[in-house]
Amino acid sequence: MNPQGRPDEILKWVEGAFGHAFVRPALCRAALTHRSAGSDHNERLEFLGDSVLNCSVASMLFDAHPDADEGALSRLRATLVSGEALAEIALELGLGEHLHLGAGELKSGGFRRASILADTLEAILGAIFLDSGFDAAAAGVRRIMGARMSALPAAEVLKDSKTRLQEALQARGLALPVYALTGATGESHAQSFTATCEVPAFDIATVGEAGSRRRAEQVAAAKALDLLPREVRGAGDRNPGAASSPERKPS
Repeated sequence: MNPQGRPDEILKWVEGAFGHAFVRPALCRAALTHRSAGSDHNERLEFLGDSVLNCSVASMLFDAHPDADEGALSRLRATLVSGEALAEIALELGLGEHLHLGAGELKSGGFRRASILADTLEAILGAIFLDSGFDAAAAGVRRIMGARMSALPAAEVLKDSKTRLQEALQARGLALPVYALTGATGESHAQSFTATCEVPAFDIATVGEAGSRRRAEQVAAAKALDLLPREVRGAGDRNPGAASSPERKPS
């Protein structure tokens, strides 16, 4: 997990994965260095790469979907650049094998942690931008995002569960759902959150559990959507990702 010990191998991997040959290898080493491994780490490069990634993906979507409105383009972009999606790409590329981590992060499995993988992917794009400019970085984005671009579902399907639930209720002038955080357990790096979603108009209450408060609320909202009458929920609004059986409030 120490790229500084295998510079040629690392540079060859980056060239194969991103299609970029670094003129300044030090940028590549910094991009793959987590803050736990020293002061010359990748957080500033991550900040830069995040902007490069968003701009590049926005441009790709703008060209690929000439009839999509701003909302649809935003949902498509959010799907492509989410932390989960970036972590999946990083895993597919084998990025974790080339990370430079401190002893503590290495021992705790940091090379498999989604947040570290996603952040490092962005840092590499930031490093490519500094090394050779925006066009080179954008080419790297197209290389790693191409397959996902072609496999994107319709933008309407990508509305998150909280948005779909709110829109379904608003369309009928009904009271909006109420969310509450009811629990948080575990260490800071591996917490589990529990949230509830109540829909007063239908006497519905559901519970969601996930690794973040936002995701827990989304899980609870997905369950609530499944409990709405079909005519309220609307065709196509059922969320196939709801994990467990939803619950109704006891009468």
